[in-house]
Amino acid sequence: MKFFVTGCSGFIGSTLVDSLISDGHVVVGLDNLSTGKEEFLDNVKTNENFTLIKDDIKNVNNYSEKIVNTDAVFHLAANADVRFGFEHPSKDIEQNTINTFLLLETMRKCAIKNILFASTGSVYGEAAIIPTPENCPFPVQTSLYGASKVAAEAFISAYCEGYKFNGVICRFVSLMGPRYTHGHVVDFVKSLKHDPKILKILGDGSQDKSYFHVNDCVTAMKLLANKMISNTINGFYPINLGTDEAITVKESAKIICHSLGLNPKFEYTGGRQGWIGDNPVIKLDIKKAREIGWHPTYTIKESIKDTALWVSNNFCY
Repeated sequence: MKFFVTGCSGFIGSTLVDSLISDGHVVVGLDNLSTGKEEFLDNVKTNENFTLIKDDIKNVNNYSEKIVNTDAVFHLAANADVRFGFEHPSKDIEQNTINTFLLLETMRKCAIKNILFASTGSVYGEAAIIPTPENCPFPVQTSLYGASKVAAEAFISAYCEGYKFNGVICRFVSLMGPRYTHGHVVDFVKSLKHDPKILKILGDGSQDKSYFHVNDCVTAMKLLANKMISNTINGFYPINLGTDEAITVKESAKIICHSLGLNPKFEYTGGRQGWIGDNPVIKLDIKKAREIGWHPTYTIKESIKDTALWVSNNFCY
């Protein structure tokens, strides 16, 4: 089969591309390399089944001849800067919402009907139901990132209704694993590299979050794409991906420190949130994913440890 992957050199995108090429598929990838790393594609860049387009997704219409006859699009390109979103309020709508619309229009021009979209558990905001199911009412949005993903989901839903697209909407909890480039594990490891005796933690450390491994994520996305292509699932199809576990930021910090052989003093900035838009509790109900035959294979502890060691060994500070 042939797939188009936006954000192909990012953390999730490059891991997905590796797996698709290993499976024998043809892959066209698009990335402007603003946050993704071209070296993440070292395993596939000389493979005859892989084509890399180095450009911004806003120009996707210029490459329609390269993506015709595509079986499905994995749309992973996005601005993923949740924490500092209010410092550049136009970035999320431009890169996450408008670019999704431009991609949908290019797909319509090329008669491509299947899209798998990397959304986020952040669309649920501070959810009233924990663990949160897919049909939970959306609350007031707490981040511009979450708001832009909700808007992008709405466009995909409208294209499913009006143009008979199939849209799988993957609402992720935060991912972990090799090639992880931003988030609390990077922040903690970086801090510990500079001062192994003290670790400053945003908030009070009681924020209760779920995380899952990028390898489990890729397995789920490939399964969902295959079901969409075979028409086993169709139309607008939101689905949560994560684990049945959760862990506090304080406990996560302990795992990271133990993985690095350190025992620093923890200092907390205080408050129930680390920053504006930081939802104190994120736990998703993954019953729907289990019912279609997917289940996570990594524990949260394994995911955090794997990530901490990779970040420590691969980042220069």
